[in-house]
Order: sequence, then C-alpha cells, then structure tokens
Amino acid sequence: MTPARPLSDVERIDWVRLARTPNIGPVTFFQLLRKFKSASAALDALPELTRKSRRGKELVPPAAEEIAKELDLTRKYGAQILASCDPEYPPLLKALDPPPPVLTALGKMDLAAEPTVAIVGARNASAAGRKLARDISAALGKAGFVTVSGLALGIDGEAHAASLATGTVAVLGGAVDHVYPPQHERLYAEIAAKGLILSESPFGYRAKAQDFPRRNRIITGLSRGVVVVEAAERSGSLISARMAGEQGREVMAMPGSPLDPRSSGTNRLIRQGATLVRHADDILEVLESLPFSNVATNGDLFEGAPEPDLPQDLLTRIEHALSPHPMPIDEIARAAGATPAQCAAALMELELSGSATTLPGGLACRAI
Repeated sequence: MTPARPLSDVERIDWVRLARTPNIGPVTFFQLLRKFKSASAALDALPELTRKSRRGKELVPPAAEEIAKELDLTRKYGAQILASCDPEYPPLLKALDPPPPVLTALGKMDLAAEPTVAIVGARNASAAGRKLARDISAALGKAGFVTVSGLALGIDGEAHAASLATGTVAVLGGAVDHVYPPQHERLYAEIAAKGLILSESPFGYRAKAQDFPRRNRIITGLSRGVVVVEAAERSGSLISARMAGEQGREVMAMPGSPLDPRSSGTNRLIRQGATLVRHADDILEVLESLPFSNVATNGDLFEGAPEPDLPQDLLTRIEHALSPHPMPIDEIARAAGATPAQCAAALMELELSGSATTLPGGLACRAI
C-alpha cells in the first residue's frame, strides 16, 4: 500500500498529527496524501477543507508540540512510533487497503516480518480450549511461525504464553503502556522483553469498547491465517474471522461439542466455509500451501505535484450516486461516469464535508 520511505523527525510529527486529526480515518488519510503528496501539505489544506465542510466542525489536528511530546514519551518508554511508509513497518499489514497510518511498537520489530499466524478465541475458554491453544501455539512456534493475538484472557493469553520462546506478537486496544487486562501484567512484561507489542492508539491512551474492532483488524492483517479455537455466537473472535476473510487471509476453526455454547461460533464458521482444523499439523498443512508474495507498494504516493481540485459537477454526480448501504468504489464511479481514481478523490472531499463515509475494503456510502 505505502512505499518504503523513511521520515525525518519533522515529517513524522506531521504524519502523526494528520493521522490523529478527528474525522480523518485511514482511508481519508491516504486520500489526503495522494492529493497533496505530503502530510505537511495536507495539514496546510485543512482550513480550506474545513471551510467547505457541512459538518460545522473545524478539522483541528493536534498541536505539533503535543505530538513531539508523545514521540519523546514513547522513546523514553523504550517504544517507537512507526509510519506505514517506514521500512520497519510490518509487511503484511502494509499490504492492507488501507493500513493503519501509525503504529506504536515495543519489543522485537523483526518478529512482525516473520511467517505469522493469529490464534484467537473465547475469554471464558474451557480447560480443553486452553490446552488446545497452548499446544498448537507451541507446535506452530517450533515450526517457525510467530503467534499473533490480542492479550485477552482465555485463548489469547494461553497462545502468547506458549509461544514466548519462539516469537509472539500482542496487539492492544489501548496504548502500549496500558496493560489490559491487569491480570496479564506479568505476561505483558514477558512479551515486552521477548516478543513484540503493537498498538494503533496514542501513548497513554486507555482502551474503550469501540477500540477492539480496530485491534482485531490489525491482528488479522498481521497474519497469514487466523485460527479460532473457541468462540460463542456473539464473540469478538467472529468479528476477527470476518475481517480476516475480507483481507484475504485464511480462516481456520476448531470444531467443538454442539452442547457447548463456547463452540457454537466456531462450528458456525466451519458451516460457512472456514477450514476445519483439529491440531497443529492441520494448521501447518494449510499455512504451508499459502503463497507469501512480496508486498506491492504504490511508488507515486509522494511523487509529483498536488492533484488539482475536482470539478464541482463531478463531486455532485458522485454524491448523488452514493447509497445508504456500502458499495464498491468502482460501482459508484461507474454510476457517476467517473474513473475509480476520480471517485476515490471525490469521496475524500465528500467525507470531510460530512456527505460520505468511506470504509476499509474499497467501500463507501452516504453519511447518515
């Protein structure tokens, strides 16, 4: 998605300021970069974009001093803030459309570039589910795979603990300095020392419920495949499985008793087409069949002159083509008589004005 391009300290501050600006999500962030060719130029354009906005709210980025302080606190903690254009940024995550513009990393960054597999499941896992998570995580580690999970109670914690020696990555909903749940304080310290901790949240931030879907998207985006060990019908692990499918990742599920509600979600995933796996050998067979291609980059993201403003009649046609339900950008462009590139640029302006909502996966809809 993003070309490898190391940032200077000033550029990094601008990049993080733009990423942290309210109402600018990852999709809009990269559209702004494509239009203005740098985070600095996009920040300079925000007052004019605010003037056009129908939201009645000013697009105010955090102060440069605030971000500089965050960078300093992060470094003192032993962590680093990565932009998605940094060479060290996880390659599989970089391939998402769009990737998280900013990640904070604590620990061994090279683990995110190794072959990876996510292991997720129920917080109130059964004893059998916990043992399965430990066994498959340890076996996959010995086979050369790094385990990715979310540091939650239950399956996540078992998978992390069993793979400390071979490589584990914990993705947090809150900041890298926020240990959640508190019961995993010791496990957190061990992962920080031996593995890798990642977060999309600003340093010092405490997680809220709405942050965990974003965390789950990073877990699956980091991984070649996702294994769901136990999950109830309304489990967050099922959200992870759906996201993994949308990202083109292999979804695997371990079957369980139809009498155990903690297996109802995994059994349903299998009925819907997830690969049934019984143990680590089944998972390895699936993983070893997957291609591991190099991540393509968009080399013109930062190059050339800023793109000209779109004609008002084109913006109007694209706005009229929007549906209340998310639709592929290609379909919206076809209905409006525009190219996909013109449509993507127009949607950025329409989102900032409050008329459209863009979503990961190349979808957009009318703002509600």
